[in-house]
Amino acid sequence: MRRSEVLAEESIVCLQKALTHLREIWELIGIPEEQRLQRTEVVKKHIKEERDTTVLQLEKDLRTQVELMRKQKKERKQELKLLQEQDQELCEILCVPPYDVDSTSVPTLEELNLFRQRLATLRETKESRHEQFVNLKKQIILCMEDLEHTPDTSFEKDVVCEDESAFCLSLENIGTLQKLLQQLEVKKSKNEAECEALRVQIRELWDRLQIPEEEKEPVAAFMTGSKAKVRNALQLELDRLEELKMQNIKQVIETIRVELAQFWDQCFYSQEQRQAFAPYYSDDYTENLLHLHDAEIIRLRNYYEMHKELFEGVQKWEESWKLFLEFERKASDPSRFTNRGGNLLKEEKERAKLQKTLPKLEEDLKARIDKWEQEQSMAFVVNGQKFTEYITEQWELHRLEKERVKQERQLKNKKQTETEMLYGSAPRTPSKRPGVTPSKPGKVRKMNTTTMSSATPNSSIRPVFGGTMYRSPVSRLPPSGSKSVVTSMCSGKKTPRAARLRANKENMELNGSILSARTFKGFQI
Repeated sequence: MRRSEVLAEESIVCLQKALTHLREIWELIGIPEEQRLQRTEVVKKHIKEERDTTVLQLEKDLRTQVELMRKQKKERKQELKLLQEQDQELCEILCVPPYDVDSTSVPTLEELNLFRQRLATLRETKESRHEQFVNLKKQIILCMEDLEHTPDTSFEKDVVCEDESAFCLSLENIGTLQKLLQQLEVKKSKNEAECEALRVQIRELWDRLQIPEEEKEPVAAFMTGSKAKVRNALQLELDRLEELKMQNIKQVIETIRVELAQFWDQCFYSQEQRQAFAPYYSDDYTENLLHLHDAEIIRLRNYYEMHKELFEGVQKWEESWKLFLEFERKASDPSRFTNRGGNLLKEEKERAKLQKTLPKLEEDLKARIDKWEQEQSMAFVVNGQKFTEYITEQWELHRLEKERVKQERQLKNKKQTETEMLYGSAPRTPSKRPGVTPSKPGKVRKMNTTTMSSATPNSSIRPVFGGTMYRSPVSRLPPSGSKSVVTSMCSGKKTPRAARLRANKENMELNGSILSARTFKGFQI
């Protein structure tokens, strides 16, 4: 074999070794397959260069590439180490396992990018949990101060006393913090409820015993807050008032009775329900009687609070019902048509509005009460009646009252008409007209060309309409020397006068109305 051929073969072997070595480096530093193809293509272009490239130059180029890749390997290894340190720190704070990565191999660019994204997520989690921890810590410290509670467990001490940066922000610790805060808040709420209950009892006794303001001032500073010293001060004041209450039993019982009456009204108690509490009417002011009144006022207060919404609805209906009755009364009053200041129009608008809202209010109340009765398995009573029966009764009473008023008015009109038929209408003051002189008694008076004879006091006058007119029953003295004659008006016999009256009543109906004696002008009665 020729020497040139030997050199050519050696060059080919060297080139293959160089390519093999490059592939090993690419594999070691984790270059993906696509980049390997690109780099191999670059090597191929270098080999196919038109310019003359010596083997030494080719070796030099290859060594340059190798150095570049070694530098990249070193940088990636350093970045990986830094990322692992940051990951370890965050994992210790958040109490999570570290990122699983092979430290012996060179990471790819994709692996490094995923690692960076993980660290960014851990940092956000740390910030969120740290903010949550700080807020919980502040609330816990405030609750401990209000409760005058000293941290006694190791966890409570870690929360209150340790540095915030040293606290492990694990999900378990955050949950334990929330649980601790909840326990403290429950204790605080319980203390607040106890203190408020003491204040309510104190205010009630202040009112019942009529405690002067100067005696209240020392306790005024403890009427807010729920710390132990506040609760103790309130308890002392309550004990003092309880002792004072026993010394003024009668006054306290009378005050409670006033309050009982108010609750009876608000709960729409019937008279029977009120009388069922017999101690209310007792005059034996003993400690036992006071306890009975205390128990009853507590029961009534709870009963009212339990059904307050329904009682307020009934009260609203009562007020609307009274307003409705008032409008009904005004509607039958003739004087309302004076309409001064537009009151009539205003009343009519309000009345029309009330006529629409009242039925809706009733239906709403009935639906709510039906639901309540189904839930409570008992009847909702107003003034000793079921509410639906109570409303029905009120409407029925209103109808009966309207019917009564109507009948009274008809009876009154009937009596007035009969009176006018018997005795004539009430005389009116005649107006004096010039040129007209009053007629003289006993003279003949003409009307419609009909001549009428002189009338005596006991005579009747028959007008042109065919009716009979009678004089008013004016008492007259009997003639001198004669005895008084009394004529009975209540005789059971039918007299000709009564017959004429009935005939007159029938004949004087004109256009459906009864004409009174004052209708016929010109007749002397």
